[in-house]
This record gives sequence, structure tokens and C-alpha cells, in this order.
Amino acid sequence: MSITILAIESSCDETSASICRDGKILSNIIATQKIHEQYGGVVPELASRAHMQNIVPTVDAAVKRSRLLS
Repeated sequence: MSITILAIESSCDETSASICRDGKILSNIIATQKIHEQYGGVVPELASRAHMQNIVPTVDAAVKRSRLLS
């Protein structure tokens, strides 16, 4: 039996998704938020909006890069 894990993580200014199958990393995608640079630090409201915008494309990219569904 094969075990596949989709891991999703978000920090204050990054959203990431990774796929691991049987201990082997098949993909690891990280979306970094650049919008905070102009403010000199993370702005929580902007960060939450960016996470919502980034999560679906990040997971989609991780699935594609893993080639599990091809």
C-alpha cells in the first residue's frame, strides 16, 4: 500500500504545499508574499488576503509538479 500526503502550510507571509509519497518528496511549492516589503513588516490583513489568493494556485502547482494525476 502506498501512502500519499498533501501538506499545506502558511506562515505570516508564505503559503506552501508539498506532496510526499512513501517518504519521497514529489513536489514543494512556496508562494512568498512581496506586498509586505513596502511596509517594512507583515500587515495581517494583507497577508490573509494573499493567503486566500495563493492557496489554490499553490496546491494546484504542487499536484501538477508531483505528476500524480498524469
